[in-house]
Amino acid sequence: MFIVDYIKEVFGAIKSLGTGMRRTFWYFVHPKEIITEQYPENKENGQLILAERFRGEVVMPHDENNEHACTGCTACELACPNGTIKIVTKFDITPEGKKKKAIDQFVYRLEMCTMCNLCVEACPSDAIIMTNDFEHSVYDRNELTKILNKPGSKIRDGIE
Repeated sequence: MFIVDYIKEVFGAIKSLGTGMRRTFWYFVHPKEIITEQYPENKENGQLILAERFRGEVVMPHDENNEHACTGCTACELACPNGTIKIVTKFDITPEGKKKKAIDQFVYRLEMCTMCNLCVEACPSDAIIMTNDFEHSVYDRNELTKILNKPGSKIRDGIE
């Protein structure tokens, strides 16, 4: 029994290898049908097209007045499966004299991010989005830790 199963597995592996080699030979003979893209040459020519669903990194959009939509609710921090996001909050005093929670820093650790998009889905105010940026090569790992809120930024009026 063992020998028969072993021989079946060997022939199955040879068949699988033959299928792959047949496909490779087909593209070798028909070069107009090649689906492999050359990188970075296709980027320089403006031919690089990423899939619509591609997820690169998390960013926090700011408008022209340096305002964002993040309320500091920490829903994205709680939704992140591996602690990529850390929100440091502070309390601001409103003109009425009340304390209001605001973000001091939105720390995003790109080296830990799995691009799962759970943080974006959890955000109730759509304050963060995923971009198509994918080139993150750096020599120093500390450069992959980013502060997403810009210096001096504040929450946009009407966001609660």
